[in-house]
Amino acid sequence: MKLYSYCIPIDDGAAPNPYWGVCTLTICKPVIRRVAEKGDWIIGVGSKNVGGKNFSDKLVYAMKVTDKMSLRKYDKYCKSILPNKIPDINNEDYRRRVGDCIYDYTDGYDHTLRPSVHGKGNVERDLRGINALLSEEFYYFGDHAEDIPKEFSILVRQGQGHQSTRNQFIKDEFVLWIASSFEKNKIYGNPQVRVEFKEDAEGNTCASVRRESADEDEAADYEEEKLHR
Repeated sequence: MKLYSYCIPIDDGAAPNPYWGVCTLTICKPVIRRVAEKGDWIIGVGSKNVGGKNFSDKLVYAMKVTDKMSLRKYDKYCKSILPNKIPDINNEDYRRRVGDCIYDYTDGYDHTLRPSVHGKGNVERDLRGINALLSEEFYYFGDHAEDIPKEFSILVRQGQGHQSTRNQFIKDEFVLWIASSFEKNKIYGNPQVRVEFKEDAEGNTCASVRRESADEDEAADYEEEKLHR
């Protein structure tokens, strides 16, 4: 089991998407989505300046990967099992607007980008992740991000990329702590920011923030993962 930690530049309810009983990571963090396996844990640490608030050193979410599938299979899975994960940007329910099943594979091999939190400028990076990660054992805190105990401070990651190598010696203790301290599969807070949907998703703040640091973030992730090869 590996424990991945990274800094979430903007927590809008789409990545991760904690709704409808399953926490999913299907956009952004392409390296983690490529290499994480069932049984691994992923945690997101808050950023320093989100909507004028400081969430650094705080735990935004934690999820155990209980399933992993291609984005094509995830599209099919959502159509039959998790239809509410398919985005409907005009829905009054914010959870529906930030659905993360944003790629439609109905027509043959090629994908179609659904109207969603991401625009065309995010597509290449999203698809490089290849997989969707699903969790039926998760903890989502959002704007009620929890303090990370000092004994787990090494998990705190600011800046680009993720880390896993440094986390290995405390991974079991962390899992025991979170399982004994919180109720699993519970949403403790709202997303730290809300997407303001525009006619052209390229203009969405969340999409542009993730797009701006895409290359640097993935390069840092790749360097970290080479340590395991």
